[in-house]
Amino acid sequence: MVPSGVVISAERYKIADEIARKVQKIRTEKDTLTNKLDRIALHPVFGYIAILGVIGGLLTWTFMIGDALSKVLGNILGSVEQFEPVVSGPLGNILWNGAFTGLVAGVTLVIPYVLPFYIMLALIEDSGYLTRISIMLDRGMHKLGLHGKAIIPLILGYGCNVPACFSCRIMETSKQKLMAAFLVSLVPCTARTVVILGLVAAYVSIWWALALYVFDIVLIILLGRIAFKIVPGESVGLIMEMASYHVPSVSVVLKQTWARTKSLLWVVFPAYIIGSAVLQAFYAAGWLNPINNALSLITVGWLGLPAAVGILLIFGVVRKELTILMLAVIFQTTNFASIMSPVQLIVLALVTMIYIPCLAMILSLVKEFGWKKASAITVFEVTFAIFLGGIVFRLLSLIM
Repeated sequence: MVPSGVVISAERYKIADEIARKVQKIRTEKDTLTNKLDRIALHPVFGYIAILGVIGGLLTWTFMIGDALSKVLGNILGSVEQFEPVVSGPLGNILWNGAFTGLVAGVTLVIPYVLPFYIMLALIEDSGYLTRISIMLDRGMHKLGLHGKAIIPLILGYGCNVPACFSCRIMETSKQKLMAAFLVSLVPCTARTVVILGLVAAYVSIWWALALYVFDIVLIILLGRIAFKIVPGESVGLIMEMASYHVPSVSVVLKQTWARTKSLLWVVFPAYIIGSAVLQAFYAAGWLNPINNALSLITVGWLGLPAAVGILLIFGVVRKELTILMLAVIFQTTNFASIMSPVQLIVLALVTMIYIPCLAMILSLVKEFGWKKASAITVFEVTFAIFLGGIVFRLLSLIM
């Protein structure tokens, strides 16, 4: 015999079900634009093709627009005043000419490449696609002991390593933060892009410049795998909100671009102007030769570069763009193919690309992780860059 309480409960559920059918209207959800795009963006095959296309397009856009703007700005400034390096005459003329050369270098070598990159990056970020890149690359990033969110600081690193280093705070554990910052320091920022384009793309070929980028990506993967085994600590999985796609806001894109650009400009232009003036004065006074002679065992004996390049390894720590600037000052020419062979240009660009980005990045690492870890990363990258540069010089000398 069924208890009366069970019968009453069943009747209540039946009545409730009838009421629900009368008042509810079930509609089939329309296929939204976000769902349609995600079928491609999150596809196990087409999703990765889309990522390669977007990142490749981002770099190509930066190269093409940057190169065109650099030539236009160079022609405009070149018509205003001759800025060939001056290493003789009154000290005031030397300093003024050096400062103006630094200004020209900042305007023609940094702004043309920084602005296009940051504008396009802000568009990708504000559209909602950047989170899809993170999700798609999550599995691969786990092999490095990280997760998909780490791709965000890595991509930011192509603009500037300093804000990319600070953005590593989005990682959950101390191990993942340190590893992400270490890998970010290996990403060729805009400053190093200027060196790669100014030395290799301009005087060897664009294909060798792109080859350096591919080599750098492979290097980041290999060193990431090694660091994952060495660095103590734990790693966690990805938890990220995935918002819908939307048309990027012009005001948001401009604000993000300006926020990222202004911090770079406040460092770059003073460093360019003051560094160029001081370097030109040092060169005129003959103070650079002792430094170059002391480093010749590394530059000439191991890297196969001209002895005068030694000073670049020191001043390049301040700002990587100074590498181009100092070459022009030291050799008194901007036609670098006349003073260095294609192999030497590639080796110099490679060493510059790998060893520690700049003084600002070192200070950022110190602020985030302390002196010991920052010093360990700095010493490793400088030593590894010099070691690898010598190996590459010997290999390329056999085929070029």
